[in-house]
Amino acid sequence: MPHTSSQNDNQKSRYWALVPAAGLGQRMKSDVPKQYQKLHGKEVLAWTLQTLCSLNYLQEIVLVLHPNDSYYNANLAASFPNVKVVVGGEERQHSVINGLAYLKNKAEAEDWVFVHDAARPCITQDDINWLKTELQNDEIGGILASKVKDTLKQAISVEKSIQHEFHQVAVTLPREDHWLAATPQLFRFTILWDALTAQQTSGGIVTDESAAIEALDKPVKIIEGRSDNIKITSPEDIMLAEFILKQQGKA
Repeated sequence: MPHTSSQNDNQKSRYWALVPAAGLGQRMKSDVPKQYQKLHGKEVLAWTLQTLCSLNYLQEIVLVLHPNDSYYNANLAASFPNVKVVVGGEERQHSVINGLAYLKNKAEAEDWVFVHDAARPCITQDDINWLKTELQNDEIGGILASKVKDTLKQAISVEKSIQHEFHQVAVTLPREDHWLAATPQLFRFTILWDALTAQQTSGGIVTDESAAIEALDKPVKIIEGRSDNIKITSPEDIMLAEFILKQQGKA
């Protein structure tokens, strides 16, 4: 396990980044995984890594890839020589655990780990720095998120056909109480390790790191971030991401 250090010793706490990118992106309806789709001629993952590599306080960036991924080494690795690649697992949480396992003999117990989706290329330095600043004295960590702006409906499935599933509104939820979770999510190393390994031991599956922390009854802070920090999950997101990157002055 990581070496021990005094709690909240912010002068000694270091920062690491972990990028799970082992998914196949099946919702993209493409033979090319979403992290390798092109935005302004550059891969989604390249945009993501470019932003992370610009942060001079990161000790190391760990990229977690599918065991059959040959694209990265052939096309991107030379551009990111300081990014460490490790092999991912079946689910996101397994990939994150694999990344943490690589770091556990390097990181201190109270060090911080940013976990950021490979498919969120529109993340800004300002949002990452804001998350870091707001959480620097926290004992657990927190997430970037944006407020829900649209009316939020909870639905139930009422009919299924071979090609379609029909839903019906069950209730309208108060949007003031709801947030859209994003990444990076930033947690102390040992807390994150304990939370994810507890899920693995119990056979539980979580879709983000916050859910694993919540399962340990630990408080997770919400830090409001930009709503244009979108995650690419479907083909129409490509055009939107290209527009956002241009508006941000990156493309």
